[in-house]
Amino acid sequence: MRGIAFCEMEKITFKSNDGLKITADYYRVENHNNFIVLCHRSHCNRAEYRETAPKFNKLGYSCLAIDQRSGMKIFAETNETKNRAKEKGLPTGYLDAKPDIESAVNYAYKLNGNKPIYLLGSSYSASLALLTSSQTDKIKATIVFSPGEYLKGINLAEQIKTINIPIFATSAKKEIEQVSEVLKFVDKKYITHFKPRVEGFHGSKTLWETVKGYETYWKALEQFLKNIN
Repeated sequence: MRGIAFCEMEKITFKSNDGLKITADYYRVENHNNFIVLCHRSHCNRAEYRETAPKFNKLGYSCLAIDQRSGMKIFAETNETKNRAKEKGLPTGYLDAKPDIESAVNYAYKLNGNKPIYLLGSSYSASLALLTSSQTDKIKATIVFSPGEYLKGINLAEQIKTINIPIFATSAKKEIEQVSEVLKFVDKKYITHFKPRVEGFHGSKTLWETVKGYETYWKALEQFLKNIN
């Protein structure tokens, strides 16, 4: 892309709100359009975005893919944040990862010149991304794959009804109704709900080239990004 210089992925660390060190992959683009924080699904880690983040780079977005404390070793990569949490005796449930996402938003906000960033979540982290987006002004838009009522003790649909920023939401075909339920109280003018005709896949893995119809998701997402830039 003209005017954009790509950099090698860099593994970095920064602290969560409670002091736990978070590991992240930083995919930096000079003269970027904006910054995207990438959050993984359950039983996973930052490697969920090894294929996806470079594609966002080519669209002009710097990315920060984090290890949340709720995750595990997979895709030939260790979830280093989860390991540190276990060593410290910290809980590693879905809601326990919220400070990690909030801290990543704050960190990326600074890297972005103190300008609002984009937040992308996958599965349980999609739910946390929506919850976080309803509580801060540091997020310009939210992208969620397969959000649901995964957060114990929280009625997510009720909690996020005040969101007033653009949302791109999608999922596997069988999860369309689930996504609609989570977003049912959010003003429809903020929502772009891509409802796939292909079967798709749970979470952001539906963007992977191994998933049949992945390109239809990318086309819809790219159009969303163009519309809000």
